[in-house]
Amino acid sequence: MVKENNSSTGKENKKKNATAKGIPEGLWTKCSSCEEIIYNKELEDNFKVCPKCGYYFRLSAQERIFMLLEPNSFREYDKNIVSTDPLSFVANQGYIQKITENQKKTKLREAALTGEGLIGTHRVIIGILDFEFLGGSMGSVVGEKITRAIEKAIKKKLPLIIVSASGGARMQEGILSLMQMGKTAAALAKFIHSKHPYISVLTDPTTGGVSASFAFLGNIIISEPKALIGFAGPRVIEQTIRQPLPEGFQQAEFLLTHGMLDLIVERKDLKKTLIRILDFFLVPK
Repeated sequence: MVKENNSSTGKENKKKNATAKGIPEGLWTKCSSCEEIIYNKELEDNFKVCPKCGYYFRLSAQERIFMLLEPNSFREYDKNIVSTDPLSFVANQGYIQKITENQKKTKLREAALTGEGLIGTHRVIIGILDFEFLGGSMGSVVGEKITRAIEKAIKKKLPLIIVSASGGARMQEGILSLMQMGKTAAALAKFIHSKHPYISVLTDPTTGGVSASFAFLGNIIISEPKALIGFAGPRVIEQTIRQPLPEGFQQAEFLLTHGMLDLIVERKDLKKTLIRILDFFLVPK
């Protein structure tokens, strides 16, 4: 028995009608939360937050750079580091093939984009994870790029900002992926002595090894509203402790109430909040 997918058929008909009327495709986006149709220009002007219900669309690493840094100030680090296949991992397809597909999709070489730029008048080292690249998972290259960014911040005596969005460790690299937790945390332990701020920005979702390592080691920890933040998934936790979890568990607002975050900041206010924090930390003594 074959069940017809009416919603898919409806979308196809809308596309055909739009084309027939001479309306170009790619002008509208459907909100994943309220299912309202939003004009893309309106969505971009609102920092990719649904103007109807406040749903936060995920941003690419390039969009984050555009939103946070001053125009033409970004200089990328370690652009040509790429993953190898240490385990010769094959599931439904080979690991290298999966990497290649994600490179084409995201226009990135890996899930982390790192570099140097200006936020307001402050020069900073910045690292951004892109969830569209294999779920922002932390393999050897992501861990290496984040570690090198931290080391650059130490050497140049600059503030550090890392924007996280990750599903955790990259299983295709096994123990080599898990080792990145210790490596990034060790680099941050050295960064403490630089006496410059490390601001960690958590976005939806920040989970697994990333949350357990550098994401929660900031001097200031900021989150976007309603972001999913945690280590293990709720189902695993419930099975382990054998009791139901509180409502809203692992949402940013729950973590703020329980002292795990310093601030929840709306996306439109994030840049000016970062500038205000940098102004405070870097005021001449």
